[in-house]
Amino acid sequence: MTKNLLAFSGGVDSSALFFWLLEKNIPFDIAIVNYHTRETSNEEVEYAKSLAKEYNKKIFIKDCKLLKFSEKTARDCRYEFFEEIIKKENYDTLILAHQLNDRFEWFLMQLSKGAGVKELIAMEKWEEREFYKIYRPFYNKSRKEIINYLHKNNIKYFIDKSNFDKKYKRNLIRHDFSNKFIEMFEKGVKRSFEFLEEDKKLLVDTQWKKIKELYFFKKSHPKKDIKKVDLILKRLKILPTKAQKDEILKTNFNCVIQGKIAIDSNKDKIFIAPYVKIPLTKEQKEFFRVNKIPPKIRSYIAKEKLCTTLSTETSTDALKSGKN
Repeated sequence: MTKNLLAFSGGVDSSALFFWLLEKNIPFDIAIVNYHTRETSNEEVEYAKSLAKEYNKKIFIKDCKLLKFSEKTARDCRYEFFEEIIKKENYDTLILAHQLNDRFEWFLMQLSKGAGVKELIAMEKWEEREFYKIYRPFYNKSRKEIINYLHKNNIKYFIDKSNFDKKYKRNLIRHDFSNKFIEMFEKGVKRSFEFLEEDKKLLVDTQWKKIKELYFFKKSHPKKDIKKVDLILKRLKILPTKAQKDEILKTNFNCVIQGKIAIDSNKDKIFIAPYVKIPLTKEQKEFFRVNKIPPKIRSYIAKEKLCTTLSTETSTDALKSGKN
């Protein structure tokens, strides 16, 4: 039996998901983050505590007081907390309450900035992460369906009033475009996402080799390679901007992103690893020269003592062994 952790907020979607999971007899515990940004923040935490007590669930609470609140800093705090719990308590799956409106809202936001299929179709029902899976049971349920479920079952939930502030681009798109569009064309949007997900599977190549936090794969075409690099960076908790992706391409896959992740390449392969710098021995330098290992990832390989393993992997056609 898998161990599941529900990301709970007390809002519309996560409150409905809490009771839906109960109905389906899916075991889970809950985690909630208190940003202390709203009058109801503490009430939402108390609601979570009462549900955990009533239904015999473990609850994990994080106080995250940000000096300057933004969606990105809040998200980083949230996921760092979730992943800390998952590692410590050995959870297998993180359950998220993203739904159809969220997916279409994301689609429009990415479309407004310029994006490809991979970026447009980002929220899948199941998603593999480094040491856990993400599950979105409501990914094809509209907000209207979820609210109907709440009212039908007389389930308490909170409304985040900050979601109505149109100074934030996400809220503007939500209220002026995405919600109205789904109200009119819900069935068509659902079908379109199904088709796009199938197309994405055919278009996005996720074949690479991994040793600890070292990733490498055979070069193909820059446009395809940058999509792989983007996926790997996200696994390493880096969300590259368009400017950073442009830099990666401009430097021919030879740069350091945010001072944290090294990307380097030789004639045949692209390598990605945490960026570290340590002194190398003469033997190590000779090994890297003979095996044509590019400079920026050498220190990580030496630090993690991966030379022997890497030599075995790169000397065979290991990359044909399937998807990671």
